Amino acid sequence: MSDRFELFLTCPKGLEGLLIEEAVGLGLEEAREHTSAVRGMATMETAYRLCLWSRLANRVLLVLKRFPMKDAEDLYHGVLDIEWQDHMLNDGTLAVEFSGHGSGIDNTHFGALKVKDAIVDKLRTPQGDRPSIDKLNPDLRIHLRLDRGEAILSLDLSGHSLHQRGYRLQQGAAPLKENLAAAILIRSGWPRIAAEGGALADPMCGVGTFLVEAAMIAADMAPNLRREQWGFTAWLGHVPALWKKLHEEATERAAAGLAKPPLWIRGYEADPRLIQPGRNNVERAGLSEWIKIYQGEVATFEPRPDQNQKGLVICNPPYGERLGDEASLLYLYQNLGERLRQACLNWEAAVFTGAPDLGKRMGIRSHKQYSFWNGALPCKLLLIKVTPDQFVTGERRTPEQRQIEREQAESDAPSNIEAPGKYEKYNKNGNPIKPAPVVIEQPRLSEGGQMFANRLQKNLKALGKWVKREGIDCYRVYDADMPEYSMAIDLYHDWVHVQEYAAPKSIDPEKASARMFDALAAIPQALNIDKNRVVVKRRERQSGTKQYERQSAQGKFNEVNEGGVKLLVNLTDYLDTGLFLDHRPMRMRIQKEAAGKRFLNLYCYTATASVHAAKGGARSTTSVDLSKTYLDWARRNLSLNGFSDKNRLEQGDVMAWLDACRDEYDLIFIDPPTFSNSKRMEGIFDVQRDQVQLIDLAMARLAPGGVLYFSNNFRKFTLEENLTERYAVEEITAQTIDPDFARNGKIHRAWKITAR
Repeated sequence: MSDRFELFLTCPKGLEGLLIEEAVGLGLEEAREHTSAVRGMATMETAYRLCLWSRLANRVLLVLKRFPMKDAEDLYHGVLDIEWQDHMLNDGTLAVEFSGHGSGIDNTHFGALKVKDAIVDKLRTPQGDRPSIDKLNPDLRIHLRLDRGEAILSLDLSGHSLHQRGYRLQQGAAPLKENLAAAILIRSGWPRIAAEGGALADPMCGVGTFLVEAAMIAADMAPNLRREQWGFTAWLGHVPALWKKLHEEATERAAAGLAKPPLWIRGYEADPRLIQPGRNNVERAGLSEWIKIYQGEVATFEPRPDQNQKGLVICNPPYGERLGDEASLLYLYQNLGERLRQACLNWEAAVFTGAPDLGKRMGIRSHKQYSFWNGALPCKLLLIKVTPDQFVTGERRTPEQRQIEREQAESDAPSNIEAPGKYEKYNKNGNPIKPAPVVIEQPRLSEGGQMFANRLQKNLKALGKWVKREGIDCYRVYDADMPEYSMAIDLYHDWVHVQEYAAPKSIDPEKASARMFDALAAIPQALNIDKNRVVVKRRERQSGTKQYERQSAQGKFNEVNEGGVKLLVNLTDYLDTGLFLDHRPMRMRIQKEAAGKRFLNLYCYTATASVHAAKGGARSTTSVDLSKTYLDWARRNLSLNGFSDKNRLEQGDVMAWLDACRDEYDLIFIDPPTFSNSKRMEGIFDVQRDQVQLIDLAMARLAPGGVLYFSNNFRKFTLEENLTERYAVEEITAQTIDPDFARNGKIHRAWKITAR
């Protein structure tokens, strides 16, 4: 066997440049970069060293043979020609991985099968002994890569991927792979900072991957020192004495590194469920003396190293994949920026994000950005020097300014506050004083954000007297008033519900996204709402039933008040909340007219109109809907107001239910969907096409002197003329639009229909 071998080192996409530097430093010669790989020549000693010391590679593949290949037969014979008895025993175990296609092989499973057949046929004994397949822990892991008609057959020296260091048995929801974490640390300048005795802090540490990788770099610990199973362990070409020498050297280096005074490396994690798993990972890595993990929120993050040394703040904030994530993530990034400016002056920071637009919201310029891939997700590493000249938003108060604020708070403290003894400090008049409140810095708004905030405050003021007079605590405060900020904003007591409309194709998506973030930054300040109580959803302007589909499963309900009734809304799980705010005037009308009447609510949704009818003294209410989910919600709404009796809930297709019904009703409300094709109903409902049949069926159930209210929100809807010929029809749309929807007179249309 040759003294030098061709090696292929594979790695995550985007790490090739770093890996080639590392590999050359560990002895790889004639190194060349490929996509997700580095290729070069090396001795067996260098191959072992790469297995042990590479922080960035996934696998170390030793090339056994390259050969041209036109078809499956060439593949079989090319593999068969190798002296496999030099590599494994006749009764050993084997795993084959195949990548690429062409040369008549379009199925990787078939390709792997041909490779396996050739090896087994070569090693089969006259007695029938032959290697068997073991995909988990084989003696030999073989890899064949097909590249433009050339087969590259390799032995995998690493075994399991090198990113699996063995310390991380417990992980969070979206962990970074260990080699990607190491690459981010290297790009962030951590080896330099560590050599200078600097500190490291991760304010969102999860289960501690950055912390462990950082400590291993600082302590000169080989990342795979503790690994016991290797791809070469049972390989017949393995040189145990050489491996033992290298392993002992690495063990001595780690012992010397760990004997030094440990660097200050700390992690903070808001989720209490991740604290112990993180600490367990640190302990398994043998780094408990170097790393401490505490529970803590980003909003209170403040690293305080023992010697007041500066260092690196590094983190991988969440990217957001669920409905409503945008608002909470914006405020998370804003909080992170605030804490960096307030508590980490003159540190360096590295923020790894799949949402670089959010990174811009931290209020600090990044001096350098690197592109990475986290699996299939393109990401950016933002490198930041936390110095005032890099701040682009907000202001950092000096200690002197803070002291003035504290003194001001003390001198302003009233004399008739709580009983003495509760506070330790007293003002100059001898009165006890409260500690100065913690001031959370508000980010300065961009010009667009300030303009948006001004509009919100103007709208809020304009609606103020009406809201107070009507006793309403849920209403629309903004509805795409400014075309460039295309969203609807509704207040639900002390929560804000934001629906972002899809931007027109003529609008640059980046500009639309930037405006959305400007608006989100402005909302809590303008409306004086806790920023954690802002829920954001994206909705297309479309017809159909998509608005009713479940988007999340948090199951959190909020109670709101309207016209003397309590109603439950869910701001997170569906595009709609369970309460159509624009129908408030119709519900109030029903409440006023319901006394002593039999009320029928068709397509009842969460039966809010039925609750109002019951509040108004209806003799009975009947609510019909096809959805069991919404009828359960309706039941809760009725029960919340003490209206469980005399209030029927019927599950069924409205048209079929009306056709079978023989009861009479004095007051009927119909607010149908534009379109419905539920599996539980026959055919498809189209409000424009089926309006006559629907209204005829409902009018047949209307008692003499009764009233039917019909409404819908299909913007192109026109009422059929023959209905006006047979019934007394009055359009009442203008009377069913409250001030908060005055800008959007087409939000719905409504009619009052009675018998002639």
